[in-house]
Order: sequence, then C-alpha cells, then structure tokens
Amino acid sequence: MDSDVIIIGAGASGLMCAIEAGKRGRKVLVLDHANKAGKKILMSGGGRCNFTNYVIEPDNYLSSNPHFCKSALSRYSQWDFLDLVTRYRIPYHERDHGQLFCNDSAKDILNMLLQECVNVGVSIQLDTAVDSVAQLAEGFGLNTRSGIFQCRSLVIATGGLSIPKMGASPFGYKIAEQFGIPVLPTRAGLVPFTLQPDDKARFAALSGIAAACVASTGQHSFSENILFTHRGLSGPAILQLSSYWQAGDTVLIDLLPRLNVSDALKSQRRAGAKCTVKTLLETHLPKRLLSVFVDEALLNLSIADLSDQHIQRVAHSLHGWAIKPNGTEGYRTAEVTVGGVSCAALSSKTMGCQRVPGLYFIGEVVDVTGWLGGYNFQWAWSSGWCAGQYV
Repeated sequence: MDSDVIIIGAGASGLMCAIEAGKRGRKVLVLDHANKAGKKILMSGGGRCNFTNYVIEPDNYLSSNPHFCKSALSRYSQWDFLDLVTRYRIPYHERDHGQLFCNDSAKDILNMLLQECVNVGVSIQLDTAVDSVAQLAEGFGLNTRSGIFQCRSLVIATGGLSIPKMGASPFGYKIAEQFGIPVLPTRAGLVPFTLQPDDKARFAALSGIAAACVASTGQHSFSENILFTHRGLSGPAILQLSSYWQAGDTVLIDLLPRLNVSDALKSQRRAGAKCTVKTLLETHLPKRLLSVFVDEALLNLSIADLSDQHIQRVAHSLHGWAIKPNGTEGYRTAEVTVGGVSCAALSSKTMGCQRVPGLYFIGEVVDVTGWLGGYNFQWAWSSGWCAGQYV
C-alpha cells in the first residue's frame, strides 16, 4: 500500500503533521501501535489538557541546541493554535502563569484534531505496530503485522519514554540510530523526586501538604508549590526543577519565599510581641510542616525572648533547606523525556534529517523539552506543523 507520507505516532505532533500534509493534497497515513489515538492528550492536565500557554519563549525549553526551537515556535505560535481552538468553539480558561486548559474535557482537543484529519482525507490505522523500516530507492518500506507499507516521506512522531503504561517506547530512538542519526542521552523530566531513607522517614508525616516555595539547583530556580508525598517530593516547583536536576545535585528550597522570617521576627521583637514563634509562623505555614523543620524549643519561645542567634536559626530552617534527592520516580510518572534525537541532525525549518532525505522527526522524540504549563504541547503543534509543510 503506497502513501505520499506515513507518520508513525497518532499523538499531538503526529496528528498536527498529518493535518498540514493533508491540506497540501498529500496522501497521508498515520500508524500507531495503540488502540486509540491521542492517549497522552486525553490524560493530560487531569483530563482537561493544558494545550498551550499565553507566553511561549525559547527559554521555556531545554535542548543541547537552545536556538533550535525558535524557528518552529515563531512560524506556528500559540496564537495559531488558539485560532484553531476558537474556530471549533472549544471553551477554555487560563490558570496560573498563562496556562490554558479546556473547560470541559481533553476530548475536545483530540476530537478537533481527528475532525481536521477527516476534513483533509488523512487515514489513521491503529493497532498497527511497525516491526522494521527500510530505505528504498525512493522513500521507505515499513513491515508491520498488518502488512507492508511504502511511502516517499516518513515522519517519526513516536514520543519519548515517559509513561510506558500509555505505550511509550524507544522506537523513535532506534529508528534514528538505524539511520546513523545521533541520539542524546535521555532521562525522565517533569517528574517527582524520591528521597534518601532517612529523609523519607523524616518527612513521612507531611504527606499531602503543599506550600509555596522557591526551589533551586545550579542556575535554575522555580517559584511554585511544593507537595510532600508518601514517596518523596512533587508539586510544580519540583517537577520543573527535575528536568534540570542531575543525580547527586543538592536542591535548595525556601519554604517561605514571601516572608523574610528574620525581619519579621526582629520587627515583632522590637514591638514587644508576647506571642510565641509558633503562633506567628502558623499564620504562614501548616503546623505539621513547622514542627518538622523548626526545633520545638525554638517554636515555643516567646518572640520577646529571642536572641539574634535564635532568629538566625529559625530563618535558616525555613529559607535554607538543602536536600539531596535519592533520585526521581523515573519514566513511570514522568510527563516528558529530556534528551532524544539530536537537533544537530535536523533542519529547524523542516524537521527533516540532513543526511536522510524524506525522514523527519517531530515532537517529544526530538531533543527539545518544554517546561510544565503547555509548552510541550506547543512544541508538538509547532514541530508537527513545520514538518507538515514539507513532507
């Protein structure tokens, strides 16, 4: 069976590429080993799909080539995708930091993409695993359990290794390696931290507590919530930081970024406050959290009786928490994969391979990883759109 274009992967980037190629009159076939298209779209954002962000900048992405994403993001922007969403009258809302979510269901986004595929004659074949790919004199041949397929242009949109229960696999990296295309080391991104045994025991009682914080490692810092879990640390600040964290790195956490504890205690002491340290701090942090981070004797001291050394110790306990995670929860719960197909091997304009004409890589399989907040979906839309103009 011959097609102009075969796209392996019926996720966000693959469907977007298919739509754009179909608009150009190309005969497009999308293959996926799953039994349903867009599984990650459906589960994202708690089922509401954080489909893009009002503010998309290249700085919101990690890559060995930080300039690579600029072309795609500028040529198909968040505003272009919003135009499509608006055309389909999909209701959406903004959350913190410009994040855009469906009001009703992620199904709205997936149904929109599938309808666009229907409109331009794209064929989607599910439950079709690709066993091998071979380069032909003109194009490519694919062996599958459903037969042999041939195409002139082949697009790899198979995603990364995150969330294997959703069907994630290293297929895209294997195809790259088969054709001599470098693949940079991969690791889990946007993923909770696990803790050393002693720390896990110390913080076990805090499971379920969330608090505003600033979490930092190296040059990167995020001001968001931290969430204590029964396995370790999560929440937006931790997920963001995890993409930059390397094994062995220490994480610095300020648990009261909106209050200078030292200044507040000294001010209250000057005013002759009769209350205890605990009474003041409980208006800013949960009791359980305070009792773990600040010595009980200090918490029960009257503010009037505090020495400068006491104040320094309390402030350091809350502003200067340093912890060395044991690791991350890995691909099982990671939202994205950091690393992947080297940008050096691809054209930032077409997403095509420099050395293998007709072979394209888009979406998460490429070494471009977005922050939490709709950035990875926007990379999927943008990179898929770009490839769709050339396949």
